[in-house]
Amino acid sequence: MCGIAGFLNRDGEAADRSLVDRMTAPITHRGPDGSGAFVEGPVALGHRRLAIIDPSLGAQPMSNEDGTVWVTYNGELYNEPSLRRRLEALGHRYRTQCDTESLVHLYEEEGPDFVRQLNGMFALALWDTKRRRLILARDRMGQKPLFYAETSRGGLVFGSEPKALLVHPDVPRRLDPDGLARYLSYEYVPAPGSIWQGMKKLPAGHLLEWSLDAPRTAVPRRYWAAPLPVAEADALPFDEASRRFWTLFREAVARHRRSDVPLGVFLSGGIDSSSVAAAVAELQPAASIRTFSIGFDDPTFDESDHARAVARHLGTDHHERTFAVSDVLDLLPEVAGWLDEPFGDASILPTHLLSRFARSEVTVCLGGDGSDELLAGYPTFTAEQLARSFRRVPGPLRSLIATAVGRLPVDHGNISLDFKLKQFLRGASEPGPLAHLRWIGSFSGSELRDVLVDPPAIDVEAEHLARAAALVPQADPLTQSLRLYQDTYLPEDILTKVDRASMATSLEVRAPFLDAELVDFVQALPACHKYARGTGKRLLKTAVADRLPASIVKRPKKGFGIPVARWLNGPLAGLLDDRLAPDRLRRQGLLKPEVVGRLVAEHRAGVRDHRKPLWTLVSLQLWIDHWLGGS
Repeated sequence: MCGIAGFLNRDGEAADRSLVDRMTAPITHRGPDGSGAFVEGPVALGHRRLAIIDPSLGAQPMSNEDGTVWVTYNGELYNEPSLRRRLEALGHRYRTQCDTESLVHLYEEEGPDFVRQLNGMFALALWDTKRRRLILARDRMGQKPLFYAETSRGGLVFGSEPKALLVHPDVPRRLDPDGLARYLSYEYVPAPGSIWQGMKKLPAGHLLEWSLDAPRTAVPRRYWAAPLPVAEADALPFDEASRRFWTLFREAVARHRRSDVPLGVFLSGGIDSSSVAAAVAELQPAASIRTFSIGFDDPTFDESDHARAVARHLGTDHHERTFAVSDVLDLLPEVAGWLDEPFGDASILPTHLLSRFARSEVTVCLGGDGSDELLAGYPTFTAEQLARSFRRVPGPLRSLIATAVGRLPVDHGNISLDFKLKQFLRGASEPGPLAHLRWIGSFSGSELRDVLVDPPAIDVEAEHLARAAALVPQADPLTQSLRLYQDTYLPEDILTKVDRASMATSLEVRAPFLDAELVDFVQALPACHKYARGTGKRLLKTAVADRLPASIVKRPKKGFGIPVARWLNGPLAGLLDDRLAPDRLRRQGLLKPEVVGRLVAEHRAGVRDHRKPLWTLVSLQLWIDHWLGGS
């Protein structure tokens, strides 16, 4: 895995080699094994390398045979061996075993749409010297990040992380008010926006062409869209589909194992990572599989015993480390350094600890990400079914229920019953897409208007509903919800979390559930194959029923998090008081001190559980301290 950065000057000015070197320097953690640059005329492509395939010869940027096509690339291609055989048959000559080399040759054959044929995770920038054209592209599901910005002089700047772009003198270091509103609502900034004024994310499954010989063309276009589900009557019978799913999944895991450096498996004890480990165990001796999990000295969120049970069942070479609460909290000051956008998902902390632990032994790990968004694994999909029934209840009775739930005593335990019921009611009466945003996000539209000093210029919730309506309006409600998660939460929360937490320690993490062939198969299946009778991941659970312990298969979904609600009144209390102090907020002029103060007071008194908005605000303040100079 690697880091990329670069720029294209439209005004005819020659590219500055020292500038592209300075842009790649802040992302050295993404590629500590080497650096490189291609500079010619107005274009500069920079690269930082984490050597995975062909460590001795795979330096980037890389070109075709005659040096007319150049690419800088962050990613892995899982179908590269078959692409290589085809391209060699067409007469292309390879100099390395690195998958990067297939990109330039495939582009020569297919043009910009060569990305349609890639099965992998990637962000890339390709320069065609003959056509004077720069192409940026991001993988189908958004596993790898790519940011870009147009400059005032008509140029284009790009990079794996905002910190690379911010080195460029034409990219301002200014907070974007719309990005702030979106962050407070989602707990992250969904593509194509960012927290930085003038900077954008290239959305998953999109490419952008930027030609020196044409008017500005910085308008991304989608190159891939998931197939719609077939009707149940036309689909494979469920049992046959489950067997086919496992065959494709095992093949995906086999492709994802390709590495010239040590490889391991994240093992949390949940069904997703356990299924990955089970598939690997069918491909190689179990004793040769290195699995990694972490535990905590706080039993309220330690789940290491489940991982241990799976490791024993499969017979893997299991590695485990126990961390103290202080280890988690000690990460907070450094997190904002590798998160150059604010990020409100607290599970990034244990994810980084796990990555750091695994990196001491291996360079690549396989993980279980993507299963929940493909196969309806989150509790919110059950909540959506319940909400449809709730909306049919007469209004007065719904008000009585809301009043009764509101009177439940506050329990700051990890995902306590009162928290789940109150969170359900935040979205239960809203349209499906908005209900999901209320359930997993922080601030509603009205709460945004209350807490921001300057009213937001955008309606985040209306924007979210419009996004949902544009995705797959003709599909069934569950498929619509799944696609919305795949368009927002998966790439910009889950995959961003894993990318930043792992790359901060120079570890590559791969997600076999997001293999292109497997995704195409799953997306085309009817909703009932994924979720039925209150059970999500139906297909996966059937496939692994005889491969994993029953306790793991039947275990309810539990996130990889920390007990935020309780810690805000305990070990995080000082941080909360300091970062959300009224004087500090007044100086910043972004948030209303009286509204934030009420949230803190109510949470501290046990009157309300404000874990989500308070953590979102604390994370914002940590980011402001690092990137905007605090207050």
